[in-house]
Amino acid sequence: MEPKISQSPRLSSVTAAVRVLKCFSEVETEIGISSLAKRLDLAKSTVHRLAVTLTSEGLLEQNPESGKYRLGINLFVMGALVRRRLDVSNTAQPFLNVLRERTGETVHLAVMTDTNIIYLYNLESRQAIRMKSYIGTIKPAIVTCEGRAIVAFSGGAMIGKILSGPLVQRTPGTEIDPVKLSKMLDAVRHNGYAIDDEESEQGMRGIGAPIRDVSGNVVAAIGIGGPSQRLTLKKLRSLSTELINTADAISTQLGYRP
Repeated sequence: MEPKISQSPRLSSVTAAVRVLKCFSEVETEIGISSLAKRLDLAKSTVHRLAVTLTSEGLLEQNPESGKYRLGINLFVMGALVRRRLDVSNTAQPFLNVLRERTGETVHLAVMTDTNIIYLYNLESRQAIRMKSYIGTIKPAIVTCEGRAIVAFSGGAMIGKILSGPLVQRTPGTEIDPVKLSKMLDAVRHNGYAIDDEESEQGMRGIGAPIRDVSGNVVAAIGIGGPSQRLTLKKLRSLSTELINTADAISTQLGYRP
């Protein structure tokens, strides 16, 4: 029997709800309130309240014939989002290896999380002076080349949310004027790539391009980054064709067809 929860009421309810969801398995796909209450050592009234709440959010469903509960469709939807990220990372990896060898610079794979990006994959340059970043690092999307490559194709609602929110100046070169950023995103859509000119990290530049899934939605971006001394703006733009071709090849592997 699991120990009883001794936490704040709000945290206790969240924890209890998570424990309810974790009771289900391939072996036991449907469970009644009495069984859940006994397993969790909670009152039936508490479990019933949790089940009703989870059902209203689509995380559980009730079998109209047996009255028992099963996992809801919204969990499948959320799981699909996680799977999509894993698919992008696994699909992109061999292409990123080739991109690093051809450019000699650090390459990244990033996806959106709210108004930020999170790096899913990072291959550092073999050169002594190089851009360093770590898997799991989160940055404001609008200051990075990868984030701009995603945001530019994310639709008016997301662009509006980012441009109307707090815009933090991470470096002296970070652009925080909403009007100028809007024009910059227009240029990204026109050119097919985005540039970070020492706006995310001082002394570093980068160029990013979007990756699309089978439905044509931009779900990630790849980027090339390195020290500004070596990666001049002219040099960055010379890498755009290689970068876009790589992004397009990954998109094709994910099922995208123009």
